[in-house]
Amino acid sequence: MKFSELEYKRPDIAEISEKLSALTEKMIAAPDAKAQIELILEKEKLMSDFGTNATIASIRHTIDTRDAFYEAENDFFDENGPVLEEKAQEFMNAVLGSKFRKELEEKFGTLLFINMEMEKKTFSPEIIPLLQKENALTSEYQKLYATTTAEIDGKVLPITKLSPYKQNPDRAVRKAAYEAEGKAFEGRSADFDRVYAELVSVRTEIAHKLGYENFVSLAYDRLGRNCYDKNKVAAFRDQIAKDMVPIVAGAKERQRARIGVEKLKFYDDVFMFTDGNPKPHGTSEDILAAGKEMYHALSKETKEFIDFMYDGEFFDVLAKDGKAPGGYCTEISGYKAPFVFSNFNGTSGDVDVLTHEMGHAFAAYRALRQDTLHELKNPTMETCECHSMSMEFLTAPYHELFFKEDTKKYELSHAEDSLIFIPYGCMVDEFQHVMYERPELSPDERHEVWLGLEKKYRPYIDFDNIPFYSRGAGWQRQLHIFMYPFYYIDYCIAQTVSFEFYMLSLKDREQAWAKYLAFVDKAGTATFEDIMKSAGLVLPYEEGAIASIAGELDDYVKNVLAKNFEV
Repeated sequence: MKFSELEYKRPDIAEISEKLSALTEKMIAAPDAKAQIELILEKEKLMSDFGTNATIASIRHTIDTRDAFYEAENDFFDENGPVLEEKAQEFMNAVLGSKFRKELEEKFGTLLFINMEMEKKTFSPEIIPLLQKENALTSEYQKLYATTTAEIDGKVLPITKLSPYKQNPDRAVRKAAYEAEGKAFEGRSADFDRVYAELVSVRTEIAHKLGYENFVSLAYDRLGRNCYDKNKVAAFRDQIAKDMVPIVAGAKERQRARIGVEKLKFYDDVFMFTDGNPKPHGTSEDILAAGKEMYHALSKETKEFIDFMYDGEFFDVLAKDGKAPGGYCTEISGYKAPFVFSNFNGTSGDVDVLTHEMGHAFAAYRALRQDTLHELKNPTMETCECHSMSMEFLTAPYHELFFKEDTKKYELSHAEDSLIFIPYGCMVDEFQHVMYERPELSPDERHEVWLGLEKKYRPYIDFDNIPFYSRGAGWQRQLHIFMYPFYYIDYCIAQTVSFEFYMLSLKDREQAWAKYLAFVDKAGTATFEDIMKSAGLVLPYEEGAIASIAGELDDYVKNVLAKNFEV
């Protein structure tokens, strides 16, 4: 069945709530563990049906945010999701309080209960109105972003279509693109400031009502971080600032020399070669066909997966008016189907979708076919990002299908981009820690914090008075800050893990793939730290990890990949 053929039906919230209450009563009264196990599975089926419809509605809303029907459905789930959460937690409390808990832990594993205890702390019925407000604000931000347009070259374009201009070999064109983008965001900056201020306020209020000191700790629990805390994250960021920022500065100096400018400006930041950045060859259809060929060649596991995705058309990747920004992978559990969403724009980022987002999709495809509870199919987010970012490198032998004679350019730019990203991601994370530890900050003070972090993590950036960005407002275009608080550091942690897989693949591809497949197939049955240890990988926040991991990649980039482009 194709995605376009999937039936959508608005769930009956009253009926589902009634069924959840009945299941909770039966759970409490159950005579033995066997009966409780059956009730747990019944509850999972009920919530899977609800989640399937919610996901279909969400996908169709992001495909066209102007569609009035699915906008209304999205609002419906924003409003009613927290209501059902209350009923779901009542059932969860019955599970946690079971007199047969020992038998339940033997059946499902102790990690499920550790995660449940953490989840229990993040919800209370009294915060339902606040959760509804939080949902509405994130939806407002998404629509503001999706409908922001920029004027350039006599055209009015959605922001997502500016990327080719921002990578144009003509420096004046690049500068004009960033100025156009800056002016577009500047025109809505007051709205972004208001929405974020309200989000910080409502999230802080939620945290206080739940007994947390601030939203930071609540956010960590919401993300299910069951094996590391903010102190380990801070230690990771410190290593990045100390050991990786100098490596990135070296990469930026090589870039400056390659493109022949006296000093790098902000509008040079993603421009890597004098004759232009590597672009995939052919049409969007050609790129998609090459993606299928790549996964057919990579392994028998990825061949089965990609045929399922393409046959079912479980992706929407072309940029168009009204489409939500960014990219994501989600899952339609009732159909055991991942779904990939993105905005192709004619740049190498289109290939990254087929490696990164399809990496998520591959892991989801495998997990959805495991005989485990849904809660154990999905690991924490840093592990999920290991799946996707590692796939970007493990598919390297097939990138020639997309880039032809420009493959060496792509290999270099992809490796350098991956290094360059991590300090930026740490900046996003530290910014959020400051925002929620100091929720009283004014919009201007928030921009000042961002500018200060730019100097710490990206000292090589010269904004050259580009509107919006030069005054420290650039964080407003990072949708994770608004929609997925504290998620961004997961990318940074995972990127370092992907370097480990990359370096191993250069030495022994078969071993790297076997290790990756075992890593993926752990799904959510183990913590991030336990999955890493079982795979024999170095934890990114261990002392000295960054100097070792990033140093090895930097040596390879300098002595192998960059040698082809020395000036």
